[in-house]
Amino acid sequence: MLLSRSLKSMALGIALIAGGCDRQSDDGAQPRDAAAAAGAQSDAGGGEALSGMLDRSQAGKEIPDVTLGDAAGNRLALRSLKGGPLLVNLWATWCAPCVVELPMLDRIARAMDGKLKVLTVSQDMTDTGKVAPFLTGRKLDRLEPWLDPKSDLTAALGAQTLPTTILFDEEGREIWRYVGGNDWTSEQSRKLLDEGTN
Repeated sequence: MLLSRSLKSMALGIALIAGGCDRQSDDGAQPRDAAAAAGAQSDAGGGEALSGMLDRSQAGKEIPDVTLGDAAGNRLALRSLKGGPLLVNLWATWCAPCVVELPMLDRIARAMDGKLKVLTVSQDMTDTGKVAPFLTGRKLDRLEPWLDPKSDLTAALGAQTLPTTILFDEEGREIWRYVGGNDWTSEQSRKLLDEGTN
């Protein structure tokens, strides 16, 4: 058991260097688009290079029928958020690119309040009680500490890399997903987000 966790931690560290945190230790290199393969990276001000890829292959897929929870015992049925555009971000406290993205996502949640719901879902599997203090300690007051400790949402979405960010339209249909870290303050990202609000 300890050896298995050590191997998984080592694989996650290697994936982190590649621009995201790998959910599965037996996968090879993460897929990349042409720009990312050429080494395109953007510095989000956190000292971490962020590079990932835009994926539209799941466009039209319905939002999963998954219920999330938090450490306080609150529950949230994901499909209850239909009716407006929704940005779902899968992250973890141990994933450096995820942590770099969080302040940007917090700003988006503030700036687009009423136009776009930003939902961050922690993939921490142990010590889930640390997620809420992790967010509040960084003054990320627009991000709620939703948890997916059994990876139900991750499995339903087929996500293998953290962070993964998915935009759903008001009918709960996927528009795109961004796999790996991204500079959510860039003009390109603004245009992507506008796809859900126009």
